[in-house]
Amino acid sequence: MKLYQLPGSCSDAPAIVLAEAGISVDLLTVDLRQKTLADGSSFLAVNPKGQVPALVLDTGDVLTENAVILQYLADQAPQTGLLPPHTDPRRYRVLEWLNYIATELHKTFSPLNRPNTPPDFRDLTKTALLPRVFGVLDRRLGESAYLAGDDFTIADAYAFVTLGWAGRQDIDLSPWPNISAYLARVGSRPSVQSVAARRTAVPA
Repeated sequence: MKLYQLPGSCSDAPAIVLAEAGISVDLLTVDLRQKTLADGSSFLAVNPKGQVPALVLDTGDVLTENAVILQYLADQAPQTGLLPPHTDPRRYRVLEWLNYIATELHKTFSPLNRPNTPPDFRDLTKTALLPRVFGVLDRRLGESAYLAGDDFTIADAYAFVTLGWAGRQDIDLSPWPNISAYLARVGSRPSVQSVAARRTAVPA
């Protein structure tokens, strides 16, 4: 398989899941501004949506959208418990939080990652929109170590990566102590550390 990704983006989430599952893939870095690959070819030929991650399967089929890719990868390694099986009701609790991260946390953060976002909306995102989402997550993490319970899942891989963007936006997470403790807890995992090490090794 091939994972088209950009270190520091949301594609770090499937990279963490791959490390957790012990699945080897080829990692290809995408220039998202130019929509090109390292060899100069067009990324749009792989994913017409122009976004990472994109996962090319052994069959040649291409999967896009983080939440779908994470589910697919976890299902390739059921022994990890990253996503419970279809017969386990806990699976749907994991998917509930996975989709919350995708539609509420990631979507709310996105304007801050765009250079053309108006300053007023940028301020609103930081002072009102994101704090609402942080509050939901902080309350949940006051009840269990991870989003869907006591075990690390694909929802946590996605949440960890997205919450990590707070630092680059100078957002202080100390008002949400459960989130801060969660980030430290997840950040200590070998899979997360391996992805972080690879990210820092990529030239700016």
